[in-house]
Amino acid sequence: MEYRQLGASGLQVPVLSFGTATFGGGTEFFKAWGSTQIEEATRLVDLCLEAGVNLFDTADVYSQGLSEEILGKAIAGKRDQLLISTKATFTFGQGPNNQGSSRFHLLKQIEGSLKRLDTDYIDIYHMHGFDGNTPVEETLRTLDDLIQSGKVRYIAASNFSGWHLMKSLAISEKYGWNRYVAHQVYYSLANRDYEWELMPLGIENKVGAIVWSPLAAGLLGGKYKRNQAKPSDTRVAQGGSPIPAAAVNEEILFDVVDVLEQIAEETGKTIAQVAINWVLQRPTVSSIIIGARNEEQLKQNFGAIGWNLTTEQVQRLDKASDVLPIYPYWHQRQNLTLNPPPKFY
Repeated sequence: MEYRQLGASGLQVPVLSFGTATFGGGTEFFKAWGSTQIEEATRLVDLCLEAGVNLFDTADVYSQGLSEEILGKAIAGKRDQLLISTKATFTFGQGPNNQGSSRFHLLKQIEGSLKRLDTDYIDIYHMHGFDGNTPVEETLRTLDDLIQSGKVRYIAASNFSGWHLMKSLAISEKYGWNRYVAHQVYYSLANRDYEWELMPLGIENKVGAIVWSPLAAGLLGGKYKRNQAKPSDTRVAQGGSPIPAAAVNEEILFDVVDVLEQIAEETGKTIAQVAINWVLQRPTVSSIIIGARNEEQLKQNFGAIGWNLTTEQVQRLDKASDVLPIYPYWHQRQNLTLNPPPKFY
């Protein structure tokens, strides 16, 4: 297993981390992800640890706390061997104060997460989304207090816009508070929007990317191909995709899959392994969250590391997946000497 430094922190994380949104299946949406229960979850955790995958990602809203509960039981007696990432911000329970990143909500949610996970501390605590109603100062001061209290080790953002993240970093610097060291983001060959602003921001400010859905909710897993019927047994077909259908250009998706097939044949790897390896070679990426409904899927994902695509193969995938960015990024592309893109090669 390869380990990388998480942003500007001193924390080393594995390049593959395990996402536990498949644990529980406590709601109709999450049933489409999976319904892994304690016995199988324990087995998956053990396989991860054997492979060096020691970072486990969850959230309070995953099956309304059930994912955290099952993960807590699956890691019993192993807490000192692993890192836990969980999140808060989205609606949990009833009432006007049961959402957001207010001091009220975060203090309530951290206690709930600690109890469900049966642990004294969280290694990486994410704000699951930006709360535009709560002053950023209130959120960051609360998170700094949680670090000072020992209940949280590091803080991170998730799904922030560029200005959300930059404002948060600036306020942390202004007051000398702990800052976001990572940003959990969606990034895949099906959607490369992360590169337009968030990646340059991450490079400039040393914010590590923890990538979710590197296979675009399974669209890049090898089951979706040109001139073939769409499979009915996938998370997308069952209504469990976190990525809106309108966000993916189907023609470009098929172009990408065509190249993925070619490179999979050249490398002796699967389409999914090639797609994940492409993400691993991008700037700012510290870790990629992989999910698995069973042991076989998990072991296949492990095959995405320990090798690298060639520069020529990466360039072919870049060409197939390239799209015109939104304004002002297409305008900035007209003068790359003033606005140099990230160095990919």
